[in-house]
Amino acid sequence: MPDVSIKFCGLSRAEDVSAAAEAGARYVGFVFFEKSPRNVSVAQARDLALEVPMGIAKVALVVNPDDATLDEIVAQVPLDMLQLHGSEPPGRVAEIRARYGLPVMKAIGVAEASDLEAIDRYAPVADQLLIDTKKPKDADRPGGNGLTFDWRLLAGRKYWTVPWMLAGGLTQDNVAEAVRVTGARQVDLSSAIESAPGVKDAARMKAFAAALRD
Repeated sequence: MPDVSIKFCGLSRAEDVSAAAEAGARYVGFVFFEKSPRNVSVAQARDLALEVPMGIAKVALVVNPDDATLDEIVAQVPLDMLQLHGSEPPGRVAEIRARYGLPVMKAIGVAEASDLEAIDRYAPVADQLLIDTKKPKDADRPGGNGLTFDWRLLAGRKYWTVPWMLAGGLTQDNVAEAVRVTGARQVDLSSAIESAPGVKDAARMKAFAAALRD
């Protein structure tokens, strides 16, 4: 299997950062969304980011943030990327990218083929895309719900113009198949590496990474 980069998202403890690094993560994500069990304060995120080894990208996940929120996060947390996981329109993505001078990853929720049309709107204004499962209508969180979508929707598509990451219900048991079907070279997960909501498990991180290698 080709080399696949891993992003472990929703880290909230120093030991989670260490475990992610030991498992070979290339990205770690900090969630700034109060409805999430993985939500961290700006102060917590700063402390965690300072623990991240060199070479691992530090990503802030935000949902429809205003400038004041982003100003505080960017001023206090040493970051490498902003991940926009709400309903931000392309113009807002471009505005954030220009204002903060950081690479921006835009999440796109997918449930059916028509949802992929958003790629053409966001690829010109984002540095990366996160292709995730579209949230259920009754969900109060835009991601981190542990649900997959039909990966065959991505099979054989050659029009990706920016790097992209696959998310949505990935586990150590299904990630190899997901990569085979979609051709993904980057994967993102959160709930599958937890022993309880918001509590990461070092053994599960290692098992996931091993499943990709094997």
